[in-house]
Amino acid sequence: MTGDAPTSAEIRLRLFGRTDVGQIREHNEDNFLIADLTRKSRSLMEADRDQLVGPRGTVMGVCDGMGGAAAGEVASQLAVDIIYEKLAQGQPADHNELARGLVRAVEEAGARIFNEARADRTRRGMGTTATIAALVDARLFVAQVGDSRAYVLRESRLVQVSRDQSLVNQLIEAGQLTEEEAETFEHNNIILQALGTAETVQVDLTYVDLRRGDVLLLCSDGLSGMIRSEEIREVLSTISEPLEACRELTERANRAGGHDNITVIVARFDGSALVDPGGDAPPLAYQKYALPEAPPDHEAMVRVAVSTLPGEATTLPPSDESRDPRRLRVGHTMVGLASAVTPEMLAHASEAPAALRAQSAPPLSSYGPADEPVELPTTGFPPSLVGFMVLGAMVLAAVAGFLLLR
Repeated sequence: MTGDAPTSAEIRLRLFGRTDVGQIREHNEDNFLIADLTRKSRSLMEADRDQLVGPRGTVMGVCDGMGGAAAGEVASQLAVDIIYEKLAQGQPADHNELARGLVRAVEEAGARIFNEARADRTRRGMGTTATIAALVDARLFVAQVGDSRAYVLRESRLVQVSRDQSLVNQLIEAGQLTEEEAETFEHNNIILQALGTAETVQVDLTYVDLRRGDVLLLCSDGLSGMIRSEEIREVLSTISEPLEACRELTERANRAGGHDNITVIVARFDGSALVDPGGDAPPLAYQKYALPEAPPDHEAMVRVAVSTLPGEATTLPPSDESRDPRRLRVGHTMVGLASAVTPEMLAHASEAPAALRAQSAPPLSSYGPADEPVELPTTGFPPSLVGFMVLGAMVLAAVAGFLLLR
């Protein structure tokens, strides 16, 4: 894959995307991305709705912003712009390199949104979900942060190929909620992580080996939270044109109440590089991808990018030896993104198996060097002197007690 000339085996897709404010919200905080990376085109004009996957690949994504005061819209727009910008650089040698680049692009988007939120107080707390699909050959990768979703329809069977990073999904997997109970669960708007709300994110990378005729759906929870998966399957099975399928799904979500912004991308795959469904192929399912090891300097590069604001000197976290031994620094921790976690919810979560909680809970982020610390005052005396003072007080108390008892 070193040249731009097409090969005899090709992958074609017809696609469209649509976003709608819904029936309740005043403005739309969702954004989506559809781009031919080879032609560096993000257009949805008629000529761009039929794409031949080139050597640089194709990317599609849905981002559902949050934060209020238009900050959610800023976060989701930043996410799609940064992810496109990073993926448009260079040409992947193979799909493993594309997968690594996809994860890096999502991580970079999270770091830069976090910096923007720290630099502007009016945008504090803004963030966005990200469900980004990319391919350069028959293997489709999906990078997931948050609770937007990716589905694949194959031979009339609809399968969710992403995993919701949400409290309600964690409780379902722990056996504390049923699917039916989850539909009316009071706190189903709490997600476990989002781009921009912490220094780092844990990107869930999955993959699908595409077959001829597969249909990909990416959507925000404004769709998946309003209509059932069976209704989605029906629309994708009966409406072959992606533009019409997007319109029908959006209209159905609005008719069901339109409680949130609604964003939908539909893509149909074909071409000689794809095999027919069936045969000995494993069944369609959620499959995590073992990402090849990243270059050793990648983590350091991301950390430096996160800890640097415009006009601010680049500094590394202080070592244990350089910290003031007489003053403790405690970082702030926030659990949940959309509403408070109640004792009842914590009681439910605490009943889940420990192994499952450890597997599904997101990593806690440590404080950044620029965060305001909570300072715990201490005496300032060396520990040895404090020990002698305590010992002396104990001796005096013993002597006083002996004299009083005489």
